[in-house]
Amino acid sequence: MIFREAVRADLPAILALLADDVLGRTRDHTDVDARYERAFADITADARNQLVVADSGGELLGCMQLTYVPGLGRHGTERQLIETVRVRSDQRGRGLGRHMMTWAIGQAHARGCGLVQLTTDKTRHDAHRFYLGLGFVASHEGMKLAL
Repeated sequence: MIFREAVRADLPAILALLADDVLGRTRDHTDVDARYERAFADITADARNQLVVADSGGELLGCMQLTYVPGLGRHGTERQLIETVRVRSDQRGRGLGRHMMTWAIGQAHARGCGLVQLTTDKTRHDAHRFYLGLGFVASHEGMKLAL
């Protein structure tokens, strides 16, 4: 298993991972369209973003997006934001998610980030237990405004 930055050829498999999820299937689909193409291009062109895939012999088993956010708060601390974490449904419960998160946190340490943060949907109770088990603390209440 290797973790690497996604390339354009990975996009269909990434979209399949996003849609292979109870919430994902209500808001994502597997057809590569112009919006997904533009988003992929924007992410990969931005030095503060990494779209990472878990690759096992050319087969994508997971993905996540890492964004590095500079800030003045916490004395100029850069933080890593982890989003869009997915593990293929037939691979869940085998430790891949833990491996992915450990790797991502290691990237934040190596970069000198002072904080790693993420949000998870309030209905994802298994994910909440998972992240708490990794040492994350539910310290803030997140809010979103759909536009």
